[in-house]
Amino acid sequence: MSADQHGHGHGHGHALSADADRRYLAGALALIVGFMAVEVVAGVIANSIALISDAAHMLTDASAIMLALLAMRIAARPAMGAYTFGWKRAEILSAQVNGVTLLLLVAYFVYEGVHRLMEPPEVSGPVVVVTALAGIGVNALAVWLLSKADRRSLNVEGAFQHVLNDMYAFIATALSGAVVWLTGFRQADTIAALVVAALMLKAGWGLLRDSGRVLLQAAPSGLDPDEIGRVLAADPDVEEVHDLHVWAVTSGYPTLSAHVIVAEGSDCHRVRTRLADLLHERFEIGHTTLQVDHGLPGPDPHCSDPHGPRHSDPLKSPYGDP
Repeated sequence: MSADQHGHGHGHGHALSADADRRYLAGALALIVGFMAVEVVAGVIANSIALISDAAHMLTDASAIMLALLAMRIAARPAMGAYTFGWKRAEILSAQVNGVTLLLLVAYFVYEGVHRLMEPPEVSGPVVVVTALAGIGVNALAVWLLSKADRRSLNVEGAFQHVLNDMYAFIATALSGAVVWLTGFRQADTIAALVVAALMLKAGWGLLRDSGRVLLQAAPSGLDPDEIGRVLAADPDVEEVHDLHVWAVTSGYPTLSAHVIVAEGSDCHRVRTRLADLLHERFEIGHTTLQVDHGLPGPDPHCSDPHGPRHSDPLKSPYGDP
């Protein structure tokens, strides 16, 4: 005798409303766009590649926030038709674009920086210092606004990392301007630009890595499928768990599906409900799909070719974990 039971739990809402997130992002965008125009003019006047690189970084900040706002709007569309999960992965694509943009800018500024190290141009130290100090203040305010949004979203986190790295870059630029101003060591401006490039490389690679895990449907960081399988198999009514899949539809939306074999006489519905509650409470997985059947462990008519390992409790089953 067997019975199929499918259970779905939903716990993937953000702690903060999307409207609040959009307001924080829009405020940061206004600050960045306004100061970026000032910095471009100052960079040209001072002949500073550090200021120009900061301005370019601010342009990517603005682009990241605009992409984030657009992705949030697209992701809010309801699921329908072929798009059964809706458009929630729009934010992951946005994170990918942000990461690639940062890496492309790194390549440009490293190339230009090496050239300027060999032939350093005249740089106006005072203009660089004053502009960079103003940039630190503007970016600090923008970082504060973005920190109030829901950073569990890779979309928001991508914009936050852009602006945070830009603030660090302004600190390096202010120091380089002071060195040029006080000592006449013009290469300091280029060194600051290379520091900015290194920060951009770190942020860009992190975004590509994290968003790539989502696109490749890897288990979210902090969730070990083998551990989850062992925990589910330890339930007193469970004989075996297989076809266990753990992935994220988008950031903050962990999802799990599995085929669970229970002992004859067990109440499939009660077991399914108990396991779903366990997954939610212990692993914070709110969206689960569990197929629960009566049957024997090992090869069975339900799944002749299961994906991944079979999980069973060796204390209850002679088969044990493979």
